[in-house]
Amino acid sequence: MNAVLIALLVLPLLGAALTLAPVFGPDRAVADRRALRLNTVATGVVFLLAVALAAGFDHDEPARMQATTDVSWIPALHVRFHLGVDGVSLPLIVLTALLTFLCALYSEKRLPGGEVRGGAPDERSPSAQAFVGLFLLLEVGMLATFAVLDLLLFFLAFEIVLIPMYFLIARWGSGAKVPAANRFILYTLLGSAVMLLGFLLIGSKAGTFDMQALAAGHGNGLSHTTQVIAALAIMVGLAVKAPAWPLHSWLPDAHTAAPTVGSVLLAGVLLKMGTYGLVRVLLPVVPDGTATLAPYLGAFAAVGIIYGSLACLALARPGSKGDLKRLIAYSSVGHMGFVLLGIASLTPVGVNGALFANIAHGLITGLLFFLVGAIKDRYGTADLDTLSGTTGAALYGRAPRIGALLAFAAVASLGLPGLAGFWGEVLAMFGAFHPADGLSRPAFVTYMVLAGLGTLLTAAYLLIVVRRVCMGDPEQPAPVAELADLRPYEAVSWTPLAALTLLAGLWPALLLGLSDPAVKHLLGGG
Repeated sequence: MNAVLIALLVLPLLGAALTLAPVFGPDRAVADRRALRLNTVATGVVFLLAVALAAGFDHDEPARMQATTDVSWIPALHVRFHLGVDGVSLPLIVLTALLTFLCALYSEKRLPGGEVRGGAPDERSPSAQAFVGLFLLLEVGMLATFAVLDLLLFFLAFEIVLIPMYFLIARWGSGAKVPAANRFILYTLLGSAVMLLGFLLIGSKAGTFDMQALAAGHGNGLSHTTQVIAALAIMVGLAVKAPAWPLHSWLPDAHTAAPTVGSVLLAGVLLKMGTYGLVRVLLPVVPDGTATLAPYLGAFAAVGIIYGSLACLALARPGSKGDLKRLIAYSSVGHMGFVLLGIASLTPVGVNGALFANIAHGLITGLLFFLVGAIKDRYGTADLDTLSGTTGAALYGRAPRIGALLAFAAVASLGLPGLAGFWGEVLAMFGAFHPADGLSRPAFVTYMVLAGLGTLLTAAYLLIVVRRVCMGDPEQPAPVAELADLRPYEAVSWTPLAALTLLAGLWPALLLGLSDPAVKHLLGGG
């Protein structure tokens, strides 16, 4: 299985390198079609490898690191090429492979910058070869982040994703795409630099960057002061990517400007890299420092939940000229607040809830951005006032399948029981209700109450969106003459996300059975 894990990383890297070779032909239309087909095939094979990795995973021992490769890479710096997966990282690897494959399928018919019509990309769009090369490089960085077990390798994988995502936003985005891309890379680079300082402090004091060895030591050999300083640096760096309030301001602009597939991967995977790092690095490596800072992380999480919900309510209000993509972006600030609150509780229940919410958010918000992108393509705008007009956009009457999927994704996002969004939020609040020993229970109960209020506000703004976009009078004049309903390539790209949202909601043990032993292992010094 270690060969499968290595192949997961090597295959998209080879695909990205292939886009630099003159093998697609001189004709622009033919070259673009071949490049997009390469993207679909490469990501499809990677997804099959991820499924094979999950099938070969020993589910009886999810706390044990499996499919490992551990060889010396840079002896002078004690850096090792160390890979492996456990019950924490495996679901995120499968989610990443799935979302990239679905985005590749979607892009084959609708390349950002112009729809593919009659098998040929719009000539006004940028080169598909460049898009595919960046897309596959982005997949390498995302998968590597969840697979590496060395702090410096983690930093390297963390950074690999920045350049491809920058160009996906700046070149294939819309609106104020260059300023949005600049803000994205500035925030994340500064956060990564601070995180690297924390890694270097740990490595210099512990004598190793190996994450398994550091986790086994559980802070031994690191003074309390060292742990607090390292935990603060790493927490700030990862909180930018999460994103945690008030370090979130790059996110709404990036989502608003990004192409549809960029928004899907940004919300579905890149945000998870920050919260995954908190669980993988902070909890087992610097436990004393994390415990010292946990109340502050919980407070920022609770404020982020309320702030994100209020921002969405303001955007959903009639007359506010709210952008639907921007609204979904702000909703991510609130939803990721639940993830951070669960982690801050330092309990197995809370951390399991955070990991479950990670996967649920990736599925649900990925579906939402696909849907919003499709609506924007059809109407030419994502402005809620323009879409809804005076009576509502009436998607139920004009495009009933898209309307039904949007309503489904909205109620899943607000945490309806039986769907994936419910379990993560509930478990995170349970963790806050009974935080770990040494944490202030009154403070965390207050955070839980604020989070509960956030769930009500979330339901309010999502139901307003459903009412304004899905309901209304279909006989009233529409912003477009004819609104196409669900297309075949859209159904193929979106149906797996809807099905998995339902499956995770009805069978939460599918994920919790993997994460629970691994979380207990990490919290206990695994």
